[in-house]
Amino acid sequence: MLKGNALVGQSGGPTSVINSSLQGVIKAALKSSMIETLYGMRYGIDGFMAGNLVDLTSQSSSVIEGLTSTPSSALGSSRYKLKDEDLPKVRESLEKHNIRFFFLIGGNDTMDTIHRVEAYCRKTGYELRGIGIPKTVDNDLFGTHYTPGFPSAARYNALSVQQSGRLARDMQKVDSFVIYQTIGRDAGWLAASTALARKEEGDAPHLIYCPERPFRKDEFIEDAKECIEKYGYVSIVVSEGLKYPDGTPVSASERKDKFGNIEYGAMGGSSVGMNVHRILADATGLRGEFQITESLPMCAIDRAEKSDIERAVGCGMEAVKLAEADETGYMVTITRNSEGTFDFGKVPLSDVAVKAKEMSPEMINERGNNVTETFLEYIRPLVSPLPDYVSLEL
Repeated sequence: MLKGNALVGQSGGPTSVINSSLQGVIKAALKSSMIETLYGMRYGIDGFMAGNLVDLTSQSSSVIEGLTSTPSSALGSSRYKLKDEDLPKVRESLEKHNIRFFFLIGGNDTMDTIHRVEAYCRKTGYELRGIGIPKTVDNDLFGTHYTPGFPSAARYNALSVQQSGRLARDMQKVDSFVIYQTIGRDAGWLAASTALARKEEGDAPHLIYCPERPFRKDEFIEDAKECIEKYGYVSIVVSEGLKYPDGTPVSASERKDKFGNIEYGAMGGSSVGMNVHRILADATGLRGEFQITESLPMCAIDRAEKSDIERAVGCGMEAVKLAEADETGYMVTITRNSEGTFDFGKVPLSDVAVKAKEMSPEMINERGNNVTETFLEYIRPLVSPLPDYVSLEL
């Protein structure tokens, strides 16, 4: 039986439930007969290489219990791009602290990090159990029905569009359109989720644009004008990664991050919401506004889904369970069975690392400006019902 210390870290942007997964790892580690001390890496893998560790097994029970109601990343995060020349140093640090169980909570790039560390240790003869724990609001990880953090961020965006839609409806004599921008570099799951805001015909959002389909400027203007004619205003949701048919980002962003991904939003010094606003304002001469939440949906613990929190904790506990069972090189997954309930599974890290799971074609309508019933059937079990609002009889 392998025994030793364990290490856990959080990478990339947070979700409102990433600390819930951390809690799951801590709770399971405290009960494990194979794990002696659980260390937390401060500020990701680069913090670990610098020796920045914290003993998580000595944390008070009140702190551990409070993690599920605490926003952001409690350990501190990082977007460091692990280099091949870093791997010997990582192994040296693992050996120095007798770390035999390695857990990382994160998205596509994080899964690449733990995959490379686990593979390097196996290749060089250092016995290590490496398990990835899924996290991302983008919902773009392969092998899992959904990713912890997505349902809560979906609810945040749906509520925001529902409420801003009321604002836009009642202010239509001042502003004839409103643009709401969501996170989503390659996948439109979050933009699509705002369709949950609709309760009745005419409710916002009227148009939804996801990066899986090219953004056609002339069709967009035509559709927006039609909505304004029909409803008196138009509510439009755009995903940050929208591209024109030739592949050019609608945001006009050119800056790339350390992983080679185009930087969208504020970090890219540009905005798809702002540019789409300009397109429509120029085409119609009408006044409108745009709303960009950026990273707020990543840490809004007040809008977190209860089931999202519970399954995020479960993912952390499942990771320890897999490691105890001598499993390594996997990411924990969430599966949905034929009865509609959810279970935990596993998928090789090599199938997840540095890949993005897009929405399937049947989830987006042919025009590319809305979602279909297929997507709504997928999202409804993940997000609790939104509030009902009254309307005056006018």
